[in-house]
Amino acid sequence: MSDPNNTENSIRFADLGLAQPVLNAIAKVGYETPSPIQARAIPELLAGHDILGMAQTGTGKTAAFALPLLTRIDARLNQPQVLVLAPTRELAIQVAEAFQSYASELKGFHVLPIYGGSDYRGQIRGLQRGAQVVVGTPGRVMDHLRRGTLKLDHLQTVVLDEADEMLRMGFIDDVTWILDQTPEQRQVALFSATMPREIRKVADTYLREPAIIKIEAQTQTVERIEQLYWQVRGVNKLDALTRILEVEEFDAIIMFVRTKNATSELAEKLEARGYSAAALNGDMSQQLRERAIERLKNGQLDIIIATDVAARGIDVARVSHVINYDIPYDTEAYVHRIGRTGRAGRSGKAILFVAPRETRMLRTIERATQQPITELHLPSKAQVADKRINQFRQQILATIEEQDLDFFRELVANFSDETETEPQTLAAALAYLAQKDKPLLQPKDIVEDPKPRDREPRGPRPGREDYDVGRQEKRGRKDRKHHSERDTADANMETFRLEAGHNHQVRPGDIVGAIANEADIDSSFIGHIRIFDDFSCVDLPAGMPDELLHHMQKVRVRGQAMQLSRFSGDLETAAPRGRRFGGERSDRDAPRGKRHEGGRQRDNSRGPGRNDSRGNDRKPRRS
Repeated sequence: MSDPNNTENSIRFADLGLAQPVLNAIAKVGYETPSPIQARAIPELLAGHDILGMAQTGTGKTAAFALPLLTRIDARLNQPQVLVLAPTRELAIQVAEAFQSYASELKGFHVLPIYGGSDYRGQIRGLQRGAQVVVGTPGRVMDHLRRGTLKLDHLQTVVLDEADEMLRMGFIDDVTWILDQTPEQRQVALFSATMPREIRKVADTYLREPAIIKIEAQTQTVERIEQLYWQVRGVNKLDALTRILEVEEFDAIIMFVRTKNATSELAEKLEARGYSAAALNGDMSQQLRERAIERLKNGQLDIIIATDVAARGIDVARVSHVINYDIPYDTEAYVHRIGRTGRAGRSGKAILFVAPRETRMLRTIERATQQPITELHLPSKAQVADKRINQFRQQILATIEEQDLDFFRELVANFSDETETEPQTLAAALAYLAQKDKPLLQPKDIVEDPKPRDREPRGPRPGREDYDVGRQEKRGRKDRKHHSERDTADANMETFRLEAGHNHQVRPGDIVGAIANEADIDSSFIGHIRIFDDFSCVDLPAGMPDELLHHMQKVRVRGQAMQLSRFSGDLETAAPRGRRFGGERSDRDAPRGKRHEGGRQRDNSRGPGRNDSRGNDRKPRRS
């Protein structure tokens, strides 16, 4: 058997049996040859086979299932034909956007993302209007199925994207419940980076003779390129970009964004701030594109803002920096982007802007390039001020050395005599006029940004080893139960109250999912959770902005508005039924149905509609 990770250069998307409108769309996106997982998965899905795909994020798996399923879509039937389950709101949105992009040439096509923390009414209206593809988080999909607002009578295919992540987040019972509601003769595509036994059990139960596709992430080394990232927080992205441009010594820059509109908008904003910038996108004629690249080569232009497609093939020697203003969707695109610098033995620098919800993709890129990406600390306003002053001094010195100033010296001398102005005052006035377009910041004008609170370093995401807990870890957990409990929040945490508890069938996973999705707080930064009868308490990183707190008041958990507020009471006497979740290894880090108590496991799984030990009819989780 040939190496499954090697795709023949002769294989093209046109050879895989995809519909012509889909081929037209991916040509516009700029895809040329299929990745290994695409080359193997597309024919199997087109043939109607179930597949079990083991592939990392960044291998192109979204296109691997979206392209063949779009080929089989009946756009005349405005009913859900494909259901994609994703672990997070961000991934659901990303997958929906990919479907929309690949279906740009399909008339009458609609895709609808549905996820927790969003208004039900808008989602219900979208389902009533009709969509051939629905992409959602398990809890919200389950809610719509129970309400009858999502009907699967015409469903052809179910895709489980990042199944191991859904297991880690405690959604696997919801996933199996949803699969039980689908038509018997439907196709299932399951994708997972790892294959813990719970995922294997799902595959054995719900997949029929699946084609097994295993793709190892191909590591790529990017030499001679210094890679940095800036964590987007606190400061507006454009303001942060401007500070970086002011302090960085660059020759020419290619800056990447996701959309055509963003290229024009960002170019205009940078031009307004005094930079020589231009857009480069697929809507431009070949003549305009070539002219922009030529201007970049000869120094008439310093910054080009481009999409991935438009930047293909650019080789300009003076490009010293690549800035990923928007993070790419996969590692291959990232490697292509930063390859615009550091060519032919030259060094280069790549800077990546990363929002909190995109940290996972950052780690994936690091693994793919086999290089750490160092955090870039945003230049302070004082540093920017010093840089401007130094540049201004250099301009003055260069002018003195290179220009004939006799005429201007005589002009200044005459003006000084006529107005009886001291030479220093006159020089100061001329300096002020010269720097008006790029003002030098005076000490009284420098107000630094609030210092962000330090976070603990992110460790690796839990994998299979977190489920196969050894005796030593179990024993340690049992020992911890006998220690006196720590204070509710440590020095970097703060306790918040939300108005939903046991009486509303709230579980820890509901709270974690809602907060992680709506507040962009990674689940690893969500601390102890205590659930009482009518309310719950959760520890979150201290210093939550008031506007975010106001937004979180409207987010719903189990149909209840959170009404999130800072807790000032006594948790020890708040309510007798409060149970504490969280800590170094909380119950919610183990798969649902296998909660650990000391060295023993207890089966605590409850499918939808089963009664719990208190006699309550437990409803399924909403994500």
